Amino acid sequence: MRKPDEAPEPEGGEPFLARWSRKKGEAQVAPPAKQEADPKSPAPQLPPVESLTPESDYRAFFHPKVNEDVRRAALKKLFSDPRFNVMDGLDTYIDDYSKTEPIPPAMMAMMKSAQDILRWAREDKEELERKETQQAAAKQKSLEPPAAPSVAGTSQAPAPQAAPVAPDVPSKDA
Repeated sequence: MRKPDEAPEPEGGEPFLARWSRKKGEAQVAPPAKQEADPKSPAPQLPPVESLTPESDYRAFFHPKVNEDVRRAALKKLFSDPRFNVMDGLDTYIDDYSKTEPIPPAMMAMMKSAQDILRWAREDKEELERKETQQAAAKQKSLEPPAAPSVAGTSQAPAPQAAPVAPDVPSKDA
């Protein structure tokens, strides 16, 4: 058994990387050449497209000498079969969203209960804000200096306030 830091033992005296490179080169095969239409070979006899069924043999339509339009017509005939028109259930956005349906009563009830929960949360938040405002006002009041005590013999009457002015109303005399 070899240690982890040792190189692998060569087989037949050939180092590992050299052997790997040689085998990789041997395994690589040139890509197959595109099948060219033999000018001497005739085009295959094709059945009429209208007579094709899903069980028909379509291989002849893929011969290089077959016209592209004929090939497409044959494939169109094949894939027009209802077996190829089966929805897989994974199509997420295939529904017709232009249809309007009434919301079922059960869902409406769920929505109503959700609105109630949101209203309660909003009321709780408003109550919390009101308490914080009251606490801040009480704290502010406790921080204000006390009013100066009144000196005996002096009266501090409040200053007279101006009477409120009525808006311009046309008089009945005019």
